[in-house]
Amino acid sequence: MPDLGVVIVTGGASGLGAAVTSGVRTAGGRPVVLDRATPADGLDREVVDLADSAAAEQAVVRVAERHGRLDAVVTCAGTDACGRLDEVPRESWEHVVRVNLLGTAAVVRAALPHLERSGGRVVTVASTLGLRALSDATAYCASKFGVVGFTRALAAETAGRVGVTLLVPGGMSTAFFDGRPEQYRPPADAQLTRPQDVAAAVLFALTQPAGCEVRELLVAPSREPSWP
Repeated sequence: MPDLGVVIVTGGASGLGAAVTSGVRTAGGRPVVLDRATPADGLDREVVDLADSAAAEQAVVRVAERHGRLDAVVTCAGTDACGRLDEVPRESWEHVVRVNLLGTAAVVRAALPHLERSGGRVVTVASTLGLRALSDATAYCASKFGVVGFTRALAAETAGRVGVTLLVPGGMSTAFFDGRPEQYRPPADAQLTRPQDVAAAVLFALTQPAGCEVRELLVAPSREPSWP
């Protein structure tokens, strides 16, 4: 397996992000977590609110200066605000877009010069709801549809210089659904994917040989209701 080097993982303190950081470390890489929360296992980190694009960019700069390089970015941070468009408060709706889309773009933008020098890789995390619309999810769908478009354009823009992969996960067994009204939670018998299994797909993309790109990966439970 190639040396993964220094890998920024947004949202790396929990859920898919924590699974990715664990996988990167097991594979010999050096994960650095960007998150509002502190990772439980004492990983290298930058405590940052990814809804603040300027702060997100500054955090990336600090990581690059501290390590002298960046080799990959995986953008796992995500949030949601369920409800009808006319029921979700403006600030809550826009916060979803700031974290999921603008935070993703800010981190990648700041990392890009370093990734071009190292021949590094980017893995962005969208959702099956970035390909298929669902009622009461306008903020989430808008942000994740945006991540899909952003990533496809980025792949075209950086072809031959930076590897770019779009990850499209279905429902995962994480704390993402905690605290929601019952109507917006998966049913008790829902089949959800383990974050460790989705993280394995991220590692697959990060460890491709030079010149070979995994452009898009859709990973979902076999009974995923939001796909196809």
